[in-house]
Amino acid sequence: MNCSRSFLLCSAALVLSVPVTNGRSEDSAETRIADAWEVLWDRFFLEDVQTFGDYLSSYEPGRELVHLPTAEEVERQYPNPCGYGTGMEDGAILGGAMLSLIIDRHAVTGEERMREDLAKVFGGLKRCATAHGVPGFLARNVCPTDEKLVYINSSRDQVTHCVHGLWKYYHSGLADEMIREEIRIVLASIADRMTAFCTPENHYDFCRADGVPGPLGICRMWEVQAHEAARLPMIYAAAWDVTGNQAYHKRYRELVAKAVSQSVAPDEHLPAYALLQMQCSLELLRVLETDENLRSEMDGIMRHVAGIATKRATQVSRRLSEKTPQELAMLGPDWRTVPEWKDQCGYRIPQWGAYREIWHLIREAGEANLVPLMVTKAEITVEQERELEELVRTTDYRHCSSCGIVFHLAAYWKARRLEQ
Repeated sequence: MNCSRSFLLCSAALVLSVPVTNGRSEDSAETRIADAWEVLWDRFFLEDVQTFGDYLSSYEPGRELVHLPTAEEVERQYPNPCGYGTGMEDGAILGGAMLSLIIDRHAVTGEERMREDLAKVFGGLKRCATAHGVPGFLARNVCPTDEKLVYINSSRDQVTHCVHGLWKYYHSGLADEMIREEIRIVLASIADRMTAFCTPENHYDFCRADGVPGPLGICRMWEVQAHEAARLPMIYAAAWDVTGNQAYHKRYRELVAKAVSQSVAPDEHLPAYALLQMQCSLELLRVLETDENLRSEMDGIMRHVAGIATKRATQVSRRLSEKTPQELAMLGPDWRTVPEWKDQCGYRIPQWGAYREIWHLIREAGEANLVPLMVTKAEITVEQERELEELVRTTDYRHCSSCGIVFHLAAYWKARRLEQ
């Protein structure tokens, strides 16, 4: 392939041999992506619990995540039972996404050390599923100073990325039999919780860790919006696939056709994270589905979602280009001291002010670029390639405080894998 046509194929072949230095070329995509990888592990990774934080509040080594809640704060569910605004709210999402991107990177590079990184990330997800002792409940993250305490209100978003990532890890050939057995246990326990709690009486809510339906509707798994409809059958399909348990297969079959029908027309103004999670759930179902008509319908829906995300990527790219380097390097706050708090159904949520837009744009850029690459037999267009190249080359990951770095890496390695 002509190098002028594909920076992803030609420059990324160098990524592993390019040293990370202070004198980085402003237009070196391979160096930028190496920076992103190093920053993610050095600054966002919580070694004690093997999870990732949502944002940085300092670039000073050792103080990047000092804003995270203390064990005492988590124990009393402060500031809210979701941990919203604290930097501990999306650990399971990030872990699931990390599994997928590391698998893609390994498929391109063959690096054996990726096995160790996958095992670390899996360790964090397993901890989110087990540290609290509530069967089938998936916590958002685990308090790094206590290693067991969690916020009790999870969400379908956390479960979606976790299940998708674990399922891909299971089939990657990179997990040993011990880890595969642990994945079977985790996926089965999540599916069992859905069976026990997602009932009409609970409004199909899988409930908080204390068994009480949450007030926000974020754990509701059925009779939901179009972009959420495939989540519940995806969970049952994954559990059936890895365990062979026919009870999970029966529930998957009962739901899948209706879920696909409900997925046809998602809101085109959805944030990119919702489009990505929709794509994750449909991707898993599409691989396991044996009904050719349903598979065809899923393909069409995924292409439609890809089209929405492609437009979003262009919009986000334009908005990012309007930001100054100083704005893009903005740090997140110590949430305890922010001046504005929002009450949402009784949950008090600290507001990040101007930082929220920066954090969101950086993340949305990666998510929006990733979604189109997940369709069946995906092909990267010249425009998609140009936008992804621009995103990677112009993002100073050394001065980036958003966990959106995960999704930049995910889009990059997915594109590399497709161009093999």
